[in-house]
Order: sequence, then C-alpha cells, then structure tokens
Amino acid sequence: MIHVKNLTKYYGDFLAVGGVSFDVLKGQVVGFLGPNGAGKSTTMRILAGFLTATSGQVTIDGIDVFWDPVAVRKRIGYMPESCPLYPEMRVVEYLTFRAGIKGIHGSLRAKRVDECLNRCWLGEVRSQIIGTLSKGYRQRVGLADSLLADPAVLILDEPTAGLDPTQIRETRKLIRELGSRHTILLSTHILSEVEMTCDQAIIINRGKVALAGPLEDLRSKNQTLEEMFIKLVDREESALAGG
Repeated sequence: MIHVKNLTKYYGDFLAVGGVSFDVLKGQVVGFLGPNGAGKSTTMRILAGFLTATSGQVTIDGIDVFWDPVAVRKRIGYMPESCPLYPEMRVVEYLTFRAGIKGIHGSLRAKRVDECLNRCWLGEVRSQIIGTLSKGYRQRVGLADSLLADPAVLILDEPTAGLDPTQIRETRKLIRELGSRHTILLSTHILSEVEMTCDQAIIINRGKVALAGPLEDLRSKNQTLEEMFIKLVDREESALAGG
C-alpha cells in the first residue's frame, strides 16, 4: 500500500532524509519512530504529497506521489503534528468546509461530518469556535478532518500530542479500531503507544532507517521497545562521535 525507495530530501546543504526505504502493506498499523530531527515529519509530509523530495520513489496504493499528488491525496487522510485549522470557524463549519474540499457533498457530507464528530469525541464542542478550544480538542479536530473521506491510508503525525491521559487512551483505542479498515502510518514519541497500537515499527535516525520489522521480531532479550530504541540511538550517536 505504501512503497518508499531511496527517498532523499535536502534543505540546501542539510540532508534531512537520506536514502530511506520501507514498505507498509495493506491493513497494517505501523509505528514510525525516531528522535527529534530524525526526519520523521519530513518523510510523512513527502508521503502525503505536501512536500517534494530531492530524489527517490514513493507510491501510495500504486500511484506515484511525485507524478500525481492530487490522486494520492484522495486516497490518504493526513494529520500533521500541528494541524493548520481556521481558528475563527466553528468545529462543524470547519469540517463541513473541509468535506466539501474533499469532494463530499449533499447528504453524504452531513453524514460523514456527524460520524467523524462522534468518532473523535467532538459532539459537545461541535458549535464551538476552534480558536477557543484546548490543544487536545484541536488535535481531535485534525483527526476528524483526516477521516472525513474514509481514506484507504491514514498518515498520522503525533496524533496524541497535547491530549490528557484519558484522551490518549481513547485515541489509542480509536487507532486500533481504525486499523481494521485503514492502512495506518503513525508517528509518535510515545513508544508504549506503538506497542499498544501497532503491528510493526520503523525506526529512523539521522535521516536513515536504523531498524524495521514486526514488533515481536524487534523486541528481543526481554527488552521493551523503549529500551531497544534508546540503546540503538545511543549506539549510533557514539559511533558518529568516534566513541
């Protein structure tokens, strides 16, 4: 469903992503992990068609992201880490507006907006102005937006950022439920979240894939994913420092 081969992105002379390759099969929920600055958000923005790559190949559901980004966007729901919402609009107005942009009209638009409001626990604030919402509620609006078109692929960048513990637990439950209908690539800093929601994990560091595979294969010697991740990153940092 998602195929990435030798993906590279430079910002001037700075290499943000260097030859990243991985595959996500249909129906998988895959955690996309890495320390700050590892290239996670850059990679996800390229996959979603919102950022061009320097070189490499990316296809979503068999469609080349670089040659036909509009067609790709129709097949994915993308939730960036900082959702670009319109603060002056009410929640239901914003989602109705976004549904129209995604080609959802008539009675189906009202139905999908109501379904996504309920699924993301936004019913009680549906008429509230977005600018007055907490960060947690704004995250939920962004998640609801990504679900409007019922896409085959969901790309979620830090979906639980800013949520309280109860909301995080409910979001994890929702992601597990969504995994039965969608292929999901999920970026997060919370490694326990990956262990609770994902089938596989991809770990990148300094713009390159450091490790990838099913969670049961990645965990070894009774180590948690967090322990393994920290050791892997520390080992690469020491190697680069000549330690």
